[in-house]
Amino acid sequence: MEKVFPKNFWWGAATSGPQSEGRFNKKHANMFDYWYDIEPEAFYNQVGPDTASNFYNSFREDIKLMKEIGLNSVRTSIQWSRLIEDLDTNTLNEDGVRFYNEVIDEFIKNDIRIVMNLHHFDLPVELYHKYGGWESKKVVDLFVGFAEKCFELFGDRVKEWVTHNEPMVVVDGEYLYQFHYPKLVDGKKAAQVAYNLNLASAKVIEKFKEMGMHEKGDKIGTVLNLTPTYPASSSQEDLHAAEIAELWNNKLFLEPAIHGHFPEKLVAILTQDGVIWESTAEELQIIAENTIDFLGVNFYHPNRVKAPDIAPNSVGDWMPTRYYDHYEMPGRRMNIDKGWEIYPKAVYDIALNIKENYKNIPWFVSENGMGVSREERFMNSDGIIEDDYRIDFIREHLEWLHRGIEEGSNCFGYHLWTPIDCWSWGNAYRNRYGFISNNIHTQIKTIKKSGRWIKEVIEKNSLYS
Repeated sequence: MEKVFPKNFWWGAATSGPQSEGRFNKKHANMFDYWYDIEPEAFYNQVGPDTASNFYNSFREDIKLMKEIGLNSVRTSIQWSRLIEDLDTNTLNEDGVRFYNEVIDEFIKNDIRIVMNLHHFDLPVELYHKYGGWESKKVVDLFVGFAEKCFELFGDRVKEWVTHNEPMVVVDGEYLYQFHYPKLVDGKKAAQVAYNLNLASAKVIEKFKEMGMHEKGDKIGTVLNLTPTYPASSSQEDLHAAEIAELWNNKLFLEPAIHGHFPEKLVAILTQDGVIWESTAEELQIIAENTIDFLGVNFYHPNRVKAPDIAPNSVGDWMPTRYYDHYEMPGRRMNIDKGWEIYPKAVYDIALNIKENYKNIPWFVSENGMGVSREERFMNSDGIIEDDYRIDFIREHLEWLHRGIEEGSNCFGYHLWTPIDCWSWGNAYRNRYGFISNNIHTQIKTIKKSGRWIKEVIEKNSLYS
């Protein structure tokens, strides 16, 4: 049966500046550059971001490969640490301006829509050491200044902008669960950072409007990692745990982005627990008046929870997980390499949730994908990786996405993570995600079987099942 997707559907992939470019000619270190410098053993095989996928040097060839597999859109990001010379005054680095101009022009030359993100976990580390990073509202305002420079420089060609990618990961990774530098455990700071990231997004949108970008037909959104919450059972205790998990993991950013306010129940819990953020009436008004034009949704796995084994009011560091425990469903299907459950139906659930509870806002799958280690296991005699597992994974998610679209959800695109195998934070190159493989020792890039397969899907704008 043929499943036809909407006209002008975005078929593409997503990457980021810090994960693809390498540190060549960068003026500043970002949080991960610095973390690698001081603790290289924290990264898989001690592989850091110095070279990444060499996109700084090979972007023309890389974009040509993206064109060869038929992608009509790609999301990447501008590195604050590359574009800006003086972080306090937002003066420009000439090489950074040259580089991003050339990258944007090359995408346009290859008929690939460029979706540009402004923040992908890559805060300049100087702003953390000097001001406390996203804990500081001064850094929020410096970020708005950086965004303004981006709009001025590239707004004549970039028509879709994104404020953040997965801001929840900054909160969780840096301030609660210690998987990103500075690896703190501080519930009060975590809540303040979440608030400030929401405020930063709204202030950038306010600046976007002030600069008349909407009048040119340009759009601005945000990208959130949405993990639908499924309770372990229908018991009241499990349902309550799932409700709070949903408030923290999804609604903390989703509600302000689309509805312009924070969930009342979450605010009440954070207030009761003494970790509520500091805000002003003026800031809350900015958040209320500057919501997104479109939403990007990153989805990889579901979030299954159950009632916590320990009482929420037990003594210890504040964590949202005092209200819920992770639940491993017996018989679940797994990507064992990555340790994530495979549950494609969640894409349909997301589609319906956006339709019914979030104004049916225009949205796209901004990341979805399957990280597999040692992909050379699947290389044929011609040197091509036969990643049928990735094709099956994408196909199943697209089938459920198509069903959501048929039922009226306003989805306009699907982006895989990632076009070319890229560097992935602490995991470095342990798991590979791309349509195109990257030999990190030679930087020779080769289209995988999935890359040829997606080209056929794109050409037909449909899926056969």
